[in-house]
Amino acid sequence: MRTRSPDRLQSKIIVASFIVSATSLFLAPPLMPEPYSWITHTISESAAQGVDGAWLARFGFTMFGLAVIWLATVERHRWGRLGSAVHGAFGVSMFAIALFSHRPFQEDVPFDVVEDTVHSAAATAVGFAFAFGVLAVALRLRHTGGGVRFRDVVALMASVVIPMGMTVWPELAGLLQRGMFLIAYVWYLSEASEQGHERKMNHPLPSIE
Repeated sequence: MRTRSPDRLQSKIIVASFIVSATSLFLAPPLMPEPYSWITHTISESAAQGVDGAWLARFGFTMFGLAVIWLATVERHRWGRLGSAVHGAFGVSMFAIALFSHRPFQEDVPFDVVEDTVHSAAATAVGFAFAFGVLAVALRLRHTGGGVRFRDVVALMASVVIPMGMTVWPELAGLLQRGMFLIAYVWYLSEASEQGHERKMNHPLPSIE
């Protein structure tokens, strides 16, 4: 009879956390009142202050942040100190996004200006942390003998192009941002799955006779 490796189980839990987070964020729009549009309005606006149903997106942000912090902790040897620290900052900033909400997307609805400002600052930090975190990990793996990975190139390009696209086409801001989140989820899920596979190869499951 075989027991499950703790490292492999940990990897599965992290992957499950990302999936729960992504599902929460992408299912949040149907809970929104009119005139919310998932094409025009951002994900943060589905977690806005005073909006019914905003709890689901806030939960998704929280799970995303916690999953990244956990992954950065277990990957610190492979990612290096810098990569782990920057991705850890991503996770903390994502948690701040959940804690401090965006202003409501409805007009003439009162909101806390300070909370909205903190949210915007945290959202900016998330964007920079993801881009620099991916770059730091890519350079670390390159230094240790790895090659250029397709997912790193796509993530870095998206982190530059998509924010520019949201500025040029604000009517598509929600759609473009969801594309950016999808790329980020795929990147982190790939890292978590790869981490679990490598640990499985290096530490075969023990047998219990």
